[in-house]
Amino acid sequence: MARSVRDNNGVLVIGLGRFGVSIALTLEQLGTDVLAIDTKPELVQKYSTVLTHVVEADATQMDTLAQVGAADFSVAVVGVGTSLESSVLITANLVDLGRPVIWAKAISNAHGKILERIGAHHVVYPEADAGKRVAHLVNGRLMDFIEFDDDFAIVKMRPPQEIQGFTLAQSDIRSNYGVTVVGVKSPGRDFTYATPETMVAPHDVLIVSGHTTLIERFSNRP
Repeated sequence: MARSVRDNNGVLVIGLGRFGVSIALTLEQLGTDVLAIDTKPELVQKYSTVLTHVVEADATQMDTLAQVGAADFSVAVVGVGTSLESSVLITANLVDLGRPVIWAKAISNAHGKILERIGAHHVVYPEADAGKRVAHLVNGRLMDFIEFDDDFAIVKMRPPQEIQGFTLAQSDIRSNYGVTVVGVKSPGRDFTYATPETMVAPHDVLIVSGHTTLIERFSNRP
């Protein structure tokens, strides 16, 4: 079963907690071959009905990783977070294999630093990232929020009243607010890229990019 996944340079997902399951399901929906493994038989049985390839295995053991062909995968996701020791051991084993690009979940800054030092290529903090995102959504009229490096973000939001009924050129949003309207979605119409002639209506949805602080300031305008 695992051989067909490995032949396509699929993704190895280790740990069937909420983080690992969410990644595995989304990857499969995107057409990526996934092999998911976990030490708990009840989780393996539960998700074997929704994931194509699920195996009960202990990734803290190098022999186990060899048996599932971990070195043949292009990417490995370490979704184990509650056990710091297991997370570090699994990541170290994958580093020793030398093949997969490793994405590892961390539950604290200290945990993340350890994972980085032993060789994880990417460390993610899902709980912290989710908390920041929800805080931004709760705080204003933002409908969605994605933050990148250097405090740059792209958001989906309703337009402030003061720019409604005007074109983007008339509002001069970039000069006045320091952010850029990338696109506009009007009710019942397809998404369109913004131009200076784009008229903003009260019920439109804007896609806006810019520095996080400036976006927050813009989204909190009356």
